[in-house]
Formats: sequence, structure tokens, C-alpha cells
Amino acid sequence: MIYRIHEIKCQVGEDSRVIPERIREKLKKPSLEIKNWRIVKESIDARDKGDIRIVYSVDFEPEDPEIKLPLDQGGLQEYQLPERGTEELRHSPVIAGFGPAGIFAGLILAEMGLKPIILERGKPMNERIRDVERFWEDGTLDPESNVQFGEGGAGTFSDGKLTTGIKDKRIQKVLMEFHKAGADEDILYRQKPHIGTDRLRGVVVNLRKKILSLGGQIRFSSPLTGIRIEDGRVTGVEAGHGEWIETDDLILTVGHSARDTFRQLHQMGIPMEAKPYSMGFRIQHTQSWIDQAQYGKQTGLPPAEYKLSGRSSSGRGVYTFCMCPGGEVISASSHPGCLVTNGMSYHARDGRFANSGLLVDVRVSDFSSDSPLAGLDFQEHYEQLAFRLNQESYEPLTCRLGDYQEDKGKGALLRQALPPFVNESVLEVLPALGRKLRGFDSPATILKGIETRSSSPVRILRDEGYQSEIRGLYPGGEGAGYSGGITSAAVDGIRIAEQIIRRYKEREDR
Repeated sequence: MIYRIHEIKCQVGEDSRVIPERIREKLKKPSLEIKNWRIVKESIDARDKGDIRIVYSVDFEPEDPEIKLPLDQGGLQEYQLPERGTEELRHSPVIAGFGPAGIFAGLILAEMGLKPIILERGKPMNERIRDVERFWEDGTLDPESNVQFGEGGAGTFSDGKLTTGIKDKRIQKVLMEFHKAGADEDILYRQKPHIGTDRLRGVVVNLRKKILSLGGQIRFSSPLTGIRIEDGRVTGVEAGHGEWIETDDLILTVGHSARDTFRQLHQMGIPMEAKPYSMGFRIQHTQSWIDQAQYGKQTGLPPAEYKLSGRSSSGRGVYTFCMCPGGEVISASSHPGCLVTNGMSYHARDGRFANSGLLVDVRVSDFSSDSPLAGLDFQEHYEQLAFRLNQESYEPLTCRLGDYQEDKGKGALLRQALPPFVNESVLEVLPALGRKLRGFDSPATILKGIETRSSSPVRILRDEGYQSEIRGLYPGGEGAGYSGGITSAAVDGIRIAEQIIRRYKEREDR
């Protein structure tokens, strides 16, 4: 029998091979022979900076199969594909968008022999990387190939974080597939797993190759430009340049920046609503300062992270988002004349600086109308304003925190580029954040804005079966308003794929 034990503590730098001895000590069984063991969770306990420990949860198997221990049963529960349905599959399912939700929806469908056709408006990885690097070098923006659009979605140019607030059996499937595609094994057990933008690019390409090997198709530079609906059902989609593809199932995972698609869907009468999101800027400190603030004098630990939050007197949340240790702030625009920033880290997280979004809740009541697209219009207005205030440059609008607080110089420009309630909330809550992490609100701290794409400004409505009232239309992922981050988007894609699998029997041409 496999057992699971928690709170196995080791000193920083101590070899993990001492874990069996730590298990014996914790159980007070010095003669217990352990045949197999594996780490299932690893975290850092830095509450006492004078005694920082690495804490493990471990699965292990005693040498004696008859021994009984006062522990929970361990062992991995492998992901099980759902049972097939009874309907005849007439046409391949189509997926619009090749970000995390689209990738994993496509992978699951391909594993079950449904041969999905995946449309991606952007370019394949190598071409996309060249376009993004050119944009960062000289400001040449390709609206169809950029930090938001292209193979892997917006997460490709990020920290590659895999942390998530959801609890779902499918998470292990996502992590395992990332590992098989080239991510380090530690993503399977670290409390805060990440891949890094450099490694993630290769992982995504390997997942694409796996889908292709299973009979799926992936068409780049092929935006979704039309949906044919007959008697309230999807019967076909238009891919880019007038090509119509017959299908009864469209998985819509277009990402949070697909404004033209949202507007097109609204014109078609697809039910959707405006949703809350957040706005603010990136806040940057030296990584060495954060390490010292979090770890004290302890060395030999991964680059330190933080997560801070507070609430203004108006009730608005103010919080750090997508913290990138050892990373950099990047220009992340996808639309001409719109200024957008984001954070990015490489796998090693060895850059001099760390950054995080510092964001404020944006409410539906802040919008100027009750249109489902009102949040999108609000978001776009401030991105355009920031671009103009920054002398029509896509570079981040940068200033010192002190200048932002005193409303002078470029700090005044950053304040003009954001809604007044964002500035009021940040200025009110910053001292409290500085008390939680001493020095966080130093006047010399660098701010870079604006950040507006933390989540989608719309939600495309769906029922408990993941379908729109237009049957055969499955909105999913971050763009449709149902996830926040790589892992939760991937899980949402899997859930949708499962719904389709449950409908159809096996293809005869598999």
C-alpha cells in the first residue's frame, strides 16, 4: 500500500535523500524500511527567517506490505478519459484559439480520435518570436502576431506560472502533459510551479506536434471570421480568407484580447455580458531586496516571491498580480495605438529585477453603458490614452513611485492614463502594503504602466453543459471569462472536450 505523509521538513540545502529518515523520525518508527518514495508537494516555510525550512508531502511504500500506518492512502490518480457517446460524428470539431484552453481541448479530442481542426489567428512559435522581438526593438507591431496572439496564447510571453486557485482532478493531467512535453519534473510537486517563457515556448511546440501526430490539424494565420448558424445550431465556421469548414461543434477559446471577435459575436447576437476585471501598472524592485525581505540572510533558496492585497475605503480591492521574480516588464500591445504592459520571466528567474502587477478592481458599474462590450470599450479607452500620453510609444510609461504620489513629471502622466478611482485606491492602500513588506512603497520604486489585460472584459454565456444558447458553440478559457491563468484555462479546455466526447461515438475513419 502507498501512504501519504505531510510536513516532512528539511533544512535549506539538505539533500532530499534524507527524506526516508525524516519519515521514520516523524512516525517514530526507526526500523521502518521504505521501498519507494516520491515527493508530491514541496514548499518553503519562511515564517521564521532564522530557521527557514523546505517542507514536503511524500508518498511512500513500506517494504513490509502487511504493515499498517496511521496515514492517508497516497498514490497518483491518473486522469481518465470520459466514456464515448452514441451520436454519429459528422464533422471534426473546430477550436478557435491555440492558447492553453485550445491546446488542451485539442489534445483531449485528438487522444480520443476526434481529429480536431484548430484555428489560430497568429503565427507558429518561431515566426511569432521574431515578430515580438522586432516589436520590442523598433516598435513595429503586427496586429496578428504579437505578445497576445500566436501559438501558445498570451501565456507564451509571461512567467509560465502554473499556480491556480481551483481544485480539479484535471490539474494533474495538465501538469503531466507539460512535463512530458519538456517542462521540468518539479512542476508536478512544487507549491508554486512555473515553466518560464523560454522553456514554455518549446513545450507548446511539442504539444502541437503531439496533437498533429494524433490526427489533429492546426492552421496558423487563420482567424475565425464567421460562424454559420442554422435553427439555433452551429453548422460551419469561416477561417480567415473565405474558407468555410463544416462543423457541428465550435470551441471558442480566443483569448482575452480578441476584441474584433467579441464585437463580431455581439453583432451576431451571441449572449454575453460585461464582467469585472482590474487595471493598474507594474511595480518593480530589485530581486535582491525582495530576497532579503522574505528570507533574511538565508541563501540557497529560489528567488523570493510575494503576494500582497488590501482594500480601500471605497471597498475596492488593491492587490499584486502575476509576480515575476527575476523578470522584466514588457510591452504587450496587440492593437495599434494601445499601450499595454505585462511581466515576463525566464525559467532561471535570474534577472536583476522583479516585478508584479499592482491592480485595482474595476466594476461593471464603472462603465458608461450597459452594453456587454462596455468593459472592452473602457479598457481600450485608457490604453489609447496611455499611448498618446507616452508620446505615441509602445514602451511602458515609466516613473518613480514618489513622482506618482506627488503627481508630478511622468508620475502625473501615469495618473492621467488611469481612471481616478485606480489612483485613489492605490495611493490609499500603498502604505498598508508597505507595512506588510517593508520597503515595498519606497519613493524610489519604479512603476511601469499601464496594465489592463489581467482578465477578459467580457463573459460569453454558457450553460452547465458548457454550451451557449447557440447549440454546438462552447465558449471557454480566459477570453470567454471562465478562467484566469494557464492551468485553469487548460482545465476549462479539457472540460469542454469531455462534453463533446460524451456526445459522440468513435469515428469510423480513426
